[in-house]
Amino acid sequence: MTEIDESRLAALNELTRSGLTFGARADKQPGSQSNFDHWHWYIDTDGAAWAILDKKGESTNTLSEAVLTELNSVIDEVLAASPKGLVLRSAKKNGFVAGAEISEFKDMTDEATIKERIGQGLAVLDKLEAVPFPTIALIHGFCLGGGLELALACKFRICREDSKLGFPEVMLGLHPGLAGTWRSLRVMPPIDAMTAMLTGKTIIGKKAKRLGLVNAAVAERHFAEAVRWAFDGKLKPSEGPNLKARAMTLGPVRSVIAGQMEKKTAAKARREHYPAPFAMINLWRKHGDDLKDMRHAETESFAKLMVSDTSRNLVRAFFLREKLKGYAKGVEHGIVRVHVIGAGVMGGDIAAVCAKEGFQVTLQDREIKYIAPAIKRACEYYKKRIYTERERQAAMDRLIPDVAGDGVAKADLIIEVVPEDPAIKATVFKQCEARMKPDAILATNTSSILLETLTKGLKAPRRFCGIHFFNPVAQMPLVEVVTHGKLDKKIRGRVTAFVDAIGKLPLPVKSAPGFLVNRALIPYSIEAFLAYSEGVRPEVIDRVAEDFGMPMGPMEMADVVGLDVGLHVAQVLKRDLDPDMPDTPDWLNKLVDDGNLGKKSGKGIYTWTKGKAQKTKVDEQPDPGLTDRLMLPLLNTLAECMADRIVDDIDAADAGMIFATGFAPFRGGPLNYARTRGVDDIVESLKVLEEQFGSRFKASKGWARIKR
Repeated sequence: MTEIDESRLAALNELTRSGLTFGARADKQPGSQSNFDHWHWYIDTDGAAWAILDKKGESTNTLSEAVLTELNSVIDEVLAASPKGLVLRSAKKNGFVAGAEISEFKDMTDEATIKERIGQGLAVLDKLEAVPFPTIALIHGFCLGGGLELALACKFRICREDSKLGFPEVMLGLHPGLAGTWRSLRVMPPIDAMTAMLTGKTIIGKKAKRLGLVNAAVAERHFAEAVRWAFDGKLKPSEGPNLKARAMTLGPVRSVIAGQMEKKTAAKARREHYPAPFAMINLWRKHGDDLKDMRHAETESFAKLMVSDTSRNLVRAFFLREKLKGYAKGVEHGIVRVHVIGAGVMGGDIAAVCAKEGFQVTLQDREIKYIAPAIKRACEYYKKRIYTERERQAAMDRLIPDVAGDGVAKADLIIEVVPEDPAIKATVFKQCEARMKPDAILATNTSSILLETLTKGLKAPRRFCGIHFFNPVAQMPLVEVVTHGKLDKKIRGRVTAFVDAIGKLPLPVKSAPGFLVNRALIPYSIEAFLAYSEGVRPEVIDRVAEDFGMPMGPMEMADVVGLDVGLHVAQVLKRDLDPDMPDTPDWLNKLVDDGNLGKKSGKGIYTWTKGKAQKTKVDEQPDPGLTDRLMLPLLNTLAECMADRIVDDIDAADAGMIFATGFAPFRGGPLNYARTRGVDDIVESLKVLEEQFGSRFKASKGWARIKR
């Protein structure tokens, strides 16, 4: 045991000042108490035990082996003290418990070890469930994965109204493994419990109460009162699903529902790519009427999934996400006001996202009629993403139309989102530099123009950088932070921290034609276009890419991004990078000339109706070599990017492609896929394609750096 340090004590005191422990101060406990590395427990003046989780050295609580081991000791000590009840609470401001400690997954490489360690964790939660007095999980912020499984082992769950609860394990190629499957089914209707586990979507506190997942959802100022309700018998334990919901667990009915679940799941994910949701459905189909059997089957299934390639690669993707977040650690952005120039779809959505995350945003365009659609889109976006009317209105109040551009003079960060024309951008920059604060940052959202070109004529190029968002802005998590030789490193750090602050993943990239993502995507797209020119139907091309694991085929993606945008980027890359790159086909040029730009115009390669591409069903089998023909140009270009040091390392390149394009996450990223397949095999396959199609398939020298 260790003495609780001052920072942890301060956090505990902050919790107790509002009366969460019935007036007892954490520095003046009247009863038994103990301090561990991660847990601190004591008995308050009303005779209730409080176990506070404050994971040492971390900003977020996770359920590690050490945390569970200490909890086992806490339960033993609390049992010996015989309190009136036990409350589990987090000392972290951001939430209860974020889930399991993912870093420990790397050590679990065989099923026997996994089952043993799962068994140890289950024993702790079973001990908690068996405690003879009331046990309460008091939840604020997030309560996810293993954290929710911990809460489910308590007799009562009390959460803040806006808390976020859920089972995100499916995102790691898993399903709940610490009794989350059967304990959730004990308290929730089976359809709702299964949906939560199959999708990984979070459930907001108020809805969690309606579903039976928690016993009370209240404002945090009422936590102490709600705890008293539980101790005094005024808060009912979960009654579990009603008669109608229980009927769904009957064998024949359950089998039909499971089949429907499989059908819906298969429409979104392939079993061979993502086995976890199908394993979860199979668990329920076989054991949904016997939760004791389901408990044992859960462990067996979880262990098999954890050693699968899919889970290993999705865990890799998790750490790639953490790597990108790490670029922003330890840096203060110092940005309060943001000014966005250009209220088109991209600029308007950038402004809306920034305002949602608490920044004061002014949005400029030539006339109010150009800004109005952006404000309307922001309103619809906030209705979907912000859960209270007051917070939605606050976000709208932070988003200010600014035709005159007065926000330039007050902004800490100015983001230019005007057409991809160096002359237009130069005019905007000149106007900005005449009005902006000396310490303000000027940024461009260019997707293709070299920053060295754009810095010409700037008075302070050291304060100028690229912030390249991807479309649609609200959905795409990655932002390329584009650097150049004259950029101040501190400015790069501040911009990276800002990107993190608006909930995006920052990827520093060197200024080069197409940067990283577009440079890799264009050869992939052009090869798809060339195959189309040869008579291969677009539906077939898209199906081949989706069979490989891409979330969307290249033809549909081109329509979504905009054929005019893709054409422009391709032309810039050909001009600035590779004059031998194939010309864009005549049919693409004609579509753009005729105004058929894809989804945004209603027609492009496909016709679009109500936001969906109208595809003709095809039964023809594609050329077996079409997969390599599409994917290897992308891989080869990434190898070239590695040779040119566009990004720091292979992990950064893989992260960029996963989070900007959705590149088959179950493969762990394109270069991880290349290494798994074998670099020598990739190079030999490129040689075969070069003989068939020409020099555009010539293997990059960068493969030498990638080869293990």
